[in-house]
Amino acid sequence: MAGNTEPLPPRAKLAVTAGKAAAAVSRAAGRGSGSVIGGRVALKLDPDLLAKLAQHLDVVLVSATNGKTTTTRLIAEALRAAGPVVSNALGANMPAGITAALAGSGDARYGVIEVDEKYLAAVARDVAPKAIALLNLSRDQLDRAAETRMLAEHWREGLSGSKAVIVANADDPLVVWAASSSPNVVWVAAGQEWKDDAWSCPACGGVMQRPGDDWFCGECGFRRPTPSWALSGDHVLDPHGSAWPIRLQLPGRANKANATTSAAVAAAFGVPPQTALERMYAVTAVAGRYDVVSFQGRDIRLLLAKNPAGWLETFSLIDGPPAPVILSVNARGADGTDTSWLWDVDYSRLAGHPICVIGDRKLDLAVRLEVAGVDFQVCENAAEAVRQCPPGRIEAIANYTAFQDLRRIVGN
Repeated sequence: MAGNTEPLPPRAKLAVTAGKAAAAVSRAAGRGSGSVIGGRVALKLDPDLLAKLAQHLDVVLVSATNGKTTTTRLIAEALRAAGPVVSNALGANMPAGITAALAGSGDARYGVIEVDEKYLAAVARDVAPKAIALLNLSRDQLDRAAETRMLAEHWREGLSGSKAVIVANADDPLVVWAASSSPNVVWVAAGQEWKDDAWSCPACGGVMQRPGDDWFCGECGFRRPTPSWALSGDHVLDPHGSAWPIRLQLPGRANKANATTSAAVAAAFGVPPQTALERMYAVTAVAGRYDVVSFQGRDIRLLLAKNPAGWLETFSLIDGPPAPVILSVNARGADGTDTSWLWDVDYSRLAGHPICVIGDRKLDLAVRLEVAGVDFQVCENAAEAVRQCPPGRIEAIANYTAFQDLRRIVGN
């Protein structure tokens, strides 16, 4: 139960100390933050450590294919109105990274934890969350993650009978089916721009009907639930019908949707929508995403997009004057080694923008752009790509490790 501040047993203390030491060595060697290796060492010494670290916290878990890092940050900011928060803010979202984050919880009252989709059920069993936010499910890393219907089934089985308040996106049929096994669900109309993974009914396989913003299966009757929270333009509508203005420094409709879900989660902890949304304005970037950095006399906005749904949302941010765009794609372990998803992205939306292509898999992307009939040039690296662009604003879109590479090169 939250509020229990009983000290950790000796074995858990030893595991935490050893994990922090391993993380410090990793940082000193220049191999990143050390959170993952620190968590692995700690869990090796005490496999039950995650549950022990979470005992004194009211925990929120956030899982999705897209938007979980940003939503985690927004929820954490909102809940700080009610007490100290510990969070895996840098996105280390598997058990080792989560363990490392909670090991530094100190006097925190709340734990706001981003969880990789594959690990949601297992982490939920360990930490007994008070709330779980489910945003969306779409194709991602096909060589590592399960097909989306299988992932939804894993969620559905893992969350069956959960005591947590499930805050779920009513507009994503896969999320609705997964959440429907839980007795306490708060439905949020957060929208779903990418629909290509939800044309068949997850319950029976029938064809999904989508009149307007509604959806239902014409064969088994599975349908969109009535939401109690909703995104409406620039406002959040709460269950009482009140409209609360969204003022974010983060761009795009997707982040307004993330803020709507975050407000619903915060309300489950007693934080009023107005307070929650006002606090979210303080978030200007999330782990470097949306940062604007100066490099070679240009202002470069760094945008992360890891899969077709993410690229679709990101393209909507750069509508307007045809600013130059740098596209970078890698296919390393953290990205998923299968690049077939490039063929699901509608690159015609970038027509008219000067485009430079970089990254380990720049030739894969070049072939895709050639077929799409979009003009582009292939560059050897980010510095060359920036030199090819005129002075002014540049939009840089990259998948996961390509984004990290880009941040290092432009000095952020």
